[in-house]
Amino acid sequence: MCIMTEPAITQDLISSHGINADEYQRILDIIGREPSFTELGIFSAMWNEHCSYKSSKKWLRTLPTTGPQVICGPGENAGIVDIGDGQALVFKMESHNHPSYIEPYQGAATGVGGILRDVFTMGARPIAAMNSLSFGSPDHRKTRQLVHGVVSGVGGYGNCFGVPTVGGEVRFDTAYDGNCLVNAFAAGLADTDKIFYSAASGVGMPVVYLGAKTGRDGVGGATMASAEFDDTIEDKRPTVQVGDPFTEKRLMEATLELMATGAVVSIQDMGAAGLTCSAVEMGDKGNLGVRLDLEKVPTREHAMTAYEMMLSESQERMLMVLRPELEAQAKAVFDKWDLDFAIVGETIAEDRFVIMHNGELKADLPLKALSGNAPEYDRPWIETPAVTPLSDVPGIDPIDGLHALVSSPNYASKAWVYEQYDTMVMGDSARTPGLGSGIVRIHGTDKAIAFTSDVTPRYVKANPYEGGKQAVAEAYRNLCAVGALPLATTDNLNFGNPEKPEIMGQFVGALKGIGEAVSALDMPIVSGNVSLYNETDGAGILPTPTIGAVGLLTHTDQIIGKEVREGHVALVLGATKGHLGQSALLLEVFGRRDGDAPHVDLALEKAHGTFIRENRELIKACTDLSDGGLALAAFELAEEAGVGVILDSSDTQVLFGEDQARYLIACNFDQAEALMVLAQNAGLHLEAVGKFGGDQVNFGGVKAPLAEMSATYRGAFEKTFA
Repeated sequence: MCIMTEPAITQDLISSHGINADEYQRILDIIGREPSFTELGIFSAMWNEHCSYKSSKKWLRTLPTTGPQVICGPGENAGIVDIGDGQALVFKMESHNHPSYIEPYQGAATGVGGILRDVFTMGARPIAAMNSLSFGSPDHRKTRQLVHGVVSGVGGYGNCFGVPTVGGEVRFDTAYDGNCLVNAFAAGLADTDKIFYSAASGVGMPVVYLGAKTGRDGVGGATMASAEFDDTIEDKRPTVQVGDPFTEKRLMEATLELMATGAVVSIQDMGAAGLTCSAVEMGDKGNLGVRLDLEKVPTREHAMTAYEMMLSESQERMLMVLRPELEAQAKAVFDKWDLDFAIVGETIAEDRFVIMHNGELKADLPLKALSGNAPEYDRPWIETPAVTPLSDVPGIDPIDGLHALVSSPNYASKAWVYEQYDTMVMGDSARTPGLGSGIVRIHGTDKAIAFTSDVTPRYVKANPYEGGKQAVAEAYRNLCAVGALPLATTDNLNFGNPEKPEIMGQFVGALKGIGEAVSALDMPIVSGNVSLYNETDGAGILPTPTIGAVGLLTHTDQIIGKEVREGHVALVLGATKGHLGQSALLLEVFGRRDGDAPHVDLALEKAHGTFIRENRELIKACTDLSDGGLALAAFELAEEAGVGVILDSSDTQVLFGEDQARYLIACNFDQAEALMVLAQNAGLHLEAVGKFGGDQVNFGGVKAPLAEMSATYRGAFEKTFA
């Protein structure tokens, strides 16, 4: 028999686990001795940034997370909101940035798998997915490989699992050259009286391992995701998990069937830090200890050590506390679905996390100290200095300006991406990706849910506070523009190294803006994820706090369409001042990144969103104005409908300014008149800016054939990456 000799605990070994000198001293103080190798691994897994949120906890606590619609806020596998009729929506967004850069296909695929498990672990059947992808410059040597790998990974996993991808975003910027972002969102439907949580309860209850077997893939993944990249990045490939969507589908069906038996006391997805994190979280929330016997863990590789089993991030696995009298029924369910079901331990009364392997004690730690007592840092931060005011921007031929936007992969049609995703599986998609929020009908009811994902990283970099507000405001507008009442949000906070005060300052500023906006717009944050250390060789990404938001339509009749017709009037709700600081035009045409982000008036955002929803019967089509301003929004509406557009102005600021709290509305003449009266009575600014019709894009008399512009818009992305 081969006896594994555990390595000696050296300074190099401690450092390689991402544990600094102060943290190691804290470990010594807690346990009163030197940790074993397995114990060091467990502390590393639980105390890294990815699992403990040690740099962000202080600020996350400031976010509004409650409201009458909220059933469950942050702290569980996913957030839950009430959507009426005894139904709840369960949703969350999470990052898989580091794995996706190292191994694009599997990194993105397992990101999708992980977020789907977070949803069905709570008893919800997934109904929708989104993703927010940020890549480096299109001409960077790695970008093409990353785009192909990530998009294939998202589609490969999601399509096989069978959940529609209904929305998302794709952006490119040189700041992501060495560190792409892959943020995955999933939402599911549950009955409000059949929601499952992760807190263990009862002493001596069996702890059950469910799903696929444990391998060596992903060992140390969470620790890797809490570090910057350097030239050793290729060495980190073994830390990326490998996913199997067909096993995940079986796991979901088995889990939901198991829940119906009444056997489940509590249940937890095995995500970051695998068996360690899931066992500790269940014990911590239930104020119980946990004992595990690792020889009972189903493994797919020979002679796995305790260290490897505890830190493996193999996919498609769950941990559950079971009602012992229903063990036979529970096992029968998993046998039917050909999945592993193994009792691997039990809950204990003492505050201990005890790990045995073949009768040998591998770890004996105070459980609470691993979770609740993890380090918490009040990192030094520097407020982001005010930017220099915008210098003069030359006027530009409006058609040339539009052409520059629609020929850029940032603003061209993303059909090449979303056509690789199944957007119609389950048959309830009411609006698929392309223009505005995605919409999914709630099967068997008249209701529908709208989904959107938004952030403008340039704004956040220039002014974190206003950029944070803007991300929420844009999500709010995207939901209102399709007629949905915004309900709640999830956030994925992607930033660089928090140990740099200027980066921490971006984080603090953005959270202040996000917190203020979700409060003013009644969209509390119910779940989320923080991804820090998104840096390579010391260069950080643009601060990218992605906001995923959901909205409710009580009847599908409330959906505001996008059906522009010949002769429709074009109206803009909200005043246009022509803000060009940090605009799409400024970057794409002039290569400039100067000026301030547009400022967001939250009271006006709310008033305008309410006006759109309350007068939806007078509106034929609607979209918010954001990147690219009026010119891009009007073109996209026109292009989608295959009809020309005439705008009265040729002014660069009017056409391409990115003032906030604005919507573009299309309707017939009589409806336009009625809306004008209603807006005036409400003290809101609504003006006619042109009309739809013909076969030209005509801005102030400067024209181009719609067909030509459309061909550029639809072909630019594929031309760059296909």
